[in-house]
Amino acid sequence: MYYRKTLAWAVAVLIALSSLGVASAKASVSNENEQKSLQGIEPLNLAILIQDDLIPQVGNELGVTRDFIRSLPEGSRVMVGYITAGALQVRQPFTTDLEKAAKSLRIPLASRGSSPFNPYVEVLEGLKKFDSSWTNANAVLLISDGLDTSRGFDSTAAGHTLDIDRTIREANKRRVSIFSFYAPSVGLTSHSRTAANYGQSSLNRVSNETGGRAFFQGSTGFVTFDSYFKRLSDTLNRQYARAR
Repeated sequence: MYYRKTLAWAVAVLIALSSLGVASAKASVSNENEQKSLQGIEPLNLAILIQDDLIPQVGNELGVTRDFIRSLPEGSRVMVGYITAGALQVRQPFTTDLEKAAKSLRIPLASRGSSPFNPYVEVLEGLKKFDSSWTNANAVLLISDGLDTSRGFDSTAAGHTLDIDRTIREANKRRVSIFSFYAPSVGLTSHSRTAANYGQSSLNRVSNETGGRAFFQGSTGFVTFDSYFKRLSDTLNRQYARAR
């Protein structure tokens, strides 16, 4: 009886270890595929701008964001900046060292004290970091709640403020496409469906009118950036495919 119990326990352990090995191998293959997913596109000049007062769950997405940076084709330039109170905080100026750019990411502060006046004022600052002599395609990845209440909180202002208009003009002037991920902040968009809808409407307009695309997961709650990055990678592969 004792022998049978010991044997059954040993078999169970072996099955568990085998399952872990299979899961690990699948994860490794998945990560490898993700790393290769953007190798068919032309190098990019990409500014990643993250609003600093986004909800704490956004901090859990650093890993997938780092993986995305590492997956960019060789020759790409990446800048990492945080949209925070006062001015744009550039954590990493444009660099071709993708690992260095990936490691410069930090967890957003997720406090109202770090809330910007509105995200678009500092997006304008970020746009000025692109060098007009660069020949690669230019893009911004804006991770934000998109809300600009500088003209008050009403439906006529959603997506149509002075700073949004200026951001679109400046991006088009510099030939920068703005892609955006919506995530709620610790302010209005975390508890007001109306505020979330206004923010998403603004991001949608900015992205559509600069040649980018906005990505949402509904107006309430937050899950992960996994689906955002998958759809973004698919879009970039179509938009910036290498000439064959």
